[in-house]
Amino acid sequence: MNIQADAPFVSRPAPRLVAGALALGVHALFVLLLVFGVSWQTQRPAPVMVDLWEALPEVAPPAVVKPPQPPAEPVKVPEPAKAAPAPKPVVDEPPPPRAPDIALEKKKAETERLQKLKAMQVAEEKARAEAARAAHEKQLAEQKKRELLRQMEDEDLMRRMADEQAANEARLVKQAEARAASGQRQAELSRVVGQHRDLISAKVRGNTRLPDNLTGNPKVRCLVKLLPTGEVQSVRVTQSSGNVAYDEAVVRAIWKSSPLPLPSDRDARAAFVPELSFVHSPKE
Repeated sequence: MNIQADAPFVSRPAPRLVAGALALGVHALFVLLLVFGVSWQTQRPAPVMVDLWEALPEVAPPAVVKPPQPPAEPVKVPEPAKAAPAPKPVVDEPPPPRAPDIALEKKKAETERLQKLKAMQVAEEKARAEAARAAHEKQLAEQKKRELLRQMEDEDLMRRMADEQAANEARLVKQAEARAASGQRQAELSRVVGQHRDLISAKVRGNTRLPDNLTGNPKVRCLVKLLPTGEVQSVRVTQSSGNVAYDEAVVRAIWKSSPLPLPSDRDARAAFVPELSFVHSPKE
């Protein structure tokens, strides 16, 4: 039994998955029938029975036996068509802006930019004005401070000058007073010194024994060393009178007059102690 396919099985793709599965089942059933049909043609040969004949009957020409056909190749089952992807949902895109709207937006943006720029300029001008005013106020304050300091310095200078002038005047007055007092003191010392010189001369003259051959009024100068008490320590002739006898008489009179009368005032006594330059003449 030969089963031949008159026409190839054409499967039409179905848009749905159920149709694809049904086509796959039909193809599988077809393959099973083909396989079982080929296996049924294979049979064992039947036993041969021979009849004996006196004469050979006319024998018909032997029928041509066709060789067994090879089993038909299995028909390739086409793969089920893949389900078409679901169409993407159509999203309504916003229509592009119209030309007048773009121009309006640009004009609006430009207006906002100009307004911001103007506001920034106003703010900068205000900040500069504030800074200038602050700098001017600071300059005025510094100038006022300098003027006040200058005024204080002038007042302080005038006060110092006045104080210095007063101090100079006071110093001059004190110096004048000191000079006056010193003059008075010197006058007093001179008076006291002169008075005690006269006393010393009178005492020495009273103790002098003049030589017989003395003529005129000779002067002799002696350097006398004295103690603060007026006691004579030594006598030395520094300028002779020319009459040795008179010089020796004066030296003896000085030693005899010790202690010499000295002033009690220390400054006046300094004119006699420690050395006294004594000039003596007989007629003074």
